[in-house]
Amino acid sequence: MSAEFSDERSEPRRLRVVVLLSGTGRTLENLINVRASGALAIDIVRVISTRKRVRGNDIARAADIPLTIVPRRKSESPSQFSEAVLAAIRQERPDLVLMAGFLSKIAISPDLVGRVMNIHPALLPMFGGQGHYGQHVHEQVLAAGVKVTGCTVHFVDDEYDAGPIIAQACVPVHDDDDVDSLAARVFAQERELYPHAIRLFAEDRLRIDGSLVRVLPPG
Repeated sequence: MSAEFSDERSEPRRLRVVVLLSGTGRTLENLINVRASGALAIDIVRVISTRKRVRGNDIARAADIPLTIVPRRKSESPSQFSEAVLAAIRQERPDLVLMAGFLSKIAISPDLVGRVMNIHPALLPMFGGQGHYGQHVHEQVLAAGVKVTGCTVHFVDDEYDAGPIIAQACVPVHDDDDVDSLAARVFAQERELYPHAIRLFAEDRLRIDGSLVRVLPPG
């Protein structure tokens, strides 16, 4: 039931990318590794973190990626926090913004509509919304008794996990799964699905049509 992503694609343009994170940075780490392999044409021009002491910050520093920390708790209001993050993004003039374990909601300004992606560790719209992140999602999946879960890449709007879906990958839920085993199986698919969606964007093959994302054929 693992996903397969075709290598047949148009020549992608190289993207200027800003990555937003709040924790371990394993998605950032994966993007750096895929980029280093030559399979992803991106320049990560800045990482924006909401916390001072998280592994994701260390990964950015080790890769010599400029790091900006915007602590959410020090902002006087959600709107002030959102504006601070947006200001840091706009300084880099990115082609694409990638949420990578980013646990805060920001207001998506008109100039960024269709240019902010997120990856979620479940098959949206199931197990999404405020408070549904990380291990909590896998706990909820196991408690619900579903037989299939997975991950979703979507464009970000002003609601948690509600933007138009770009791509999904499925994994089975085994009877003997615990949170760790299920999380590992889902993340293995995340590692492939996010770069796949980024390549589609770079190839200009994504079109937002209301609540849908249509994927154009290559060429």
